[in-house]
Amino acid sequence: MGSDTKRDQASQDTAVTVSKQSISKILAQTVKTGIIKSNLIPMVAGLTLALYTYEINPFDKILEIICAIIGSALVIAAAGAFNNLYDRDIDAVMQRTKVRPTVTGEIKIKYVWGIGIGSAIVGLAALYIATPLAALLGFTGLFFYVFPYTMWSKRYTVYNTEVGSISGAMPTLIGWAAIHPNILHPAILGLFVIMLIWQMPHFYAIAIRKQDDYSAANVPMLPVAKGMKRTYITTNIYLILLIASCFLLGTLSKGLMLVALLLSIVWLAMNIYGYHKKDPKKWATLLFVYSLFYMTILFSTIIIYSLVGLYLKLR
Repeated sequence: MGSDTKRDQASQDTAVTVSKQSISKILAQTVKTGIIKSNLIPMVAGLTLALYTYEINPFDKILEIICAIIGSALVIAAAGAFNNLYDRDIDAVMQRTKVRPTVTGEIKIKYVWGIGIGSAIVGLAALYIATPLAALLGFTGLFFYVFPYTMWSKRYTVYNTEVGSISGAMPTLIGWAAIHPNILHPAILGLFVIMLIWQMPHFYAIAIRKQDDYSAANVPMLPVAKGMKRTYITTNIYLILLIASCFLLGTLSKGLMLVALLLSIVWLAMNIYGYHKKDPKKWATLLFVYSLFYMTILFSTIIIYSLVGLYLKLR
């Protein structure tokens, strides 16, 4: 665990090689807007699925919907800011992260603290206006990302991805909870578990592609610490679990279940083919690209299905 002094020194050393960026770009990198956008999609999927399941007119929940979107975005932004603050030492070592404003010194650390704390407070308040349960889930996701993941597991155990996946899957529950309190419905549990499991093959692929970076920073990602064969076997196990979790969606829609099953089975087949036929980087790239395709298709299908189905029910 690096000290603040080491992090600040790394920031100063890197700053001299990086040109100044616009304020908007600095802020975007500080709060990780890419992660915000990608996490809002499963949140909206959970939200629309709840509307459809309980046949709720969206206009009757317009305040809750707006607060859920704003609150989720701000809580995720807070998580990104806190992560950038704590990881300045290892970010300075890795090629893909060494240009982050918190490393280069293009943003003062006190401002990042302000962004993180302010975003967390306002975001949780917005989620509380939606529903107290949504706020509780938002706080849980933020807590797991900052403490068990960023401050502990990321640096000390190969199971860091599993720990981080808890916060990564939380947006699905937040979206549902903003509309209805029954987060034990099999459909939303299925969506939560799918999002939970999806992250392991996805981040293993990233770790293989950026193995040199993680090795240099001493981050014990599974491919770095245990090798390719262990990563391949573990990925297969998670993909089999992903296939099994798809059946939970069948309690609400056989169509959604079949879409999720097809996507998951193809992913497993691609993993087996890629491992035996391609070099590690090509195999990882194949898995990474497909993981993005998987989530885009699945969540888009859920959102469209829910909205169209709700319209037909309410008309």
